[in-house]
Amino acid sequence: MMEQTSGSCAGCGVLIQTEDPKRPGYAPQSALGRKVLVCQRCYRIKHYNEVAPVSMGDDDFLRILDGIGATQSLVVMVVDIFDFQGSWLKGLPRFVGKNPILLVGNKVDLLPRNINLNRVRNWMQHEAKERGLRPEDVVLISAQKGLHIDELLARIGELRKGRDVYIVGVTNVGKSTMINRILHDYGAAELEITTSPFPGTTLDKIEIPLEDGRSIYDTPGIINRDQIGHMIPPSDLRKITPTSRINSKVYQLNDGQSLFLGGLARIDFVQGQRQPFVVYVDNDMYIHRTKLEKADEVMEKHHGSLLVPPTGEEAAKALPPFVKHSFKIKPTGTTTDIVISGLGWVSLQGKHDASVVVHAPKGVSVGMRKGLI
Repeated sequence: MMEQTSGSCAGCGVLIQTEDPKRPGYAPQSALGRKVLVCQRCYRIKHYNEVAPVSMGDDDFLRILDGIGATQSLVVMVVDIFDFQGSWLKGLPRFVGKNPILLVGNKVDLLPRNINLNRVRNWMQHEAKERGLRPEDVVLISAQKGLHIDELLARIGELRKGRDVYIVGVTNVGKSTMINRILHDYGAAELEITTSPFPGTTLDKIEIPLEDGRSIYDTPGIINRDQIGHMIPPSDLRKITPTSRINSKVYQLNDGQSLFLGGLARIDFVQGQRQPFVVYVDNDMYIHRTKLEKADEVMEKHHGSLLVPPTGEEAAKALPPFVKHSFKIKPTGTTTDIVISGLGWVSLQGKHDASVVVHAPKGVSVGMRKGLI
């Protein structure tokens, strides 16, 4: 099914070189005889869970994506359902030209059990249209668990109509894990694309030939700077990235109370009737309730120690300063989510007025949307 491109890393797609260990694609001379050639960086990610920074900027990633509009292909855009806003690829219509788009929601296994998946599909269609994109269809999968991969392959087969397929998305949405699932289904299990929780694992586009002479291309993940994951060390990124089904946590709040989501965000219930705040974040995230009047003092005293992540004084100081985002929830009777990109969301029922202020590091996207659940 697939032969590795000569001279390219099978894990991240970058050209192999043996001269400079600091540049992308370095592999020692002794590695060149291996059946499946991978660069040293991919080898370390796979075997030691280490990540080495590489000198590729956003312009390099955009240059690789820019050529897609000139091709005749099916574009498969992968988003993280748990972080839809943070994983949305901005400016996608500019990249894809007139090519059809299949929208794939990954990490469906993280959503709470009581969720209606048809509603999630409709919600994703609605959110995509709000952002100026009209996908041909929406497929929900779990690349990690292998859920609904058959359905995805069937839809790709129907929609591509003999054309190439380009898979696009921001970093850390699970694109490479998804492609590895496809490779396994095609019987090419010995060739795996490098996957890790670190941003920017795929460095150049990786070509997977198909039986009809066409190819699937895995493109590098664009770094979305407004995700909180880019502001914390890799060890803390693991603590906010869910790996199992999310259990919602319900807090009955009076106005004048605050919730800390670790030390990465604070939600103030400024004004309104007593009501439930339903929190959807990683199950192990420490949530601390306090009085609004004491919240600044708690933050100053405990940021990086009780309020983690960030873990430790240095990581806490390295975060950008917190800024305020104010929201007014009206009693419309429909659920509203307040989303903190890369961290999760808080859901309000919309039965009563509520004035809410969210504090998050500068640069992190915080917004309101129609309730997902």
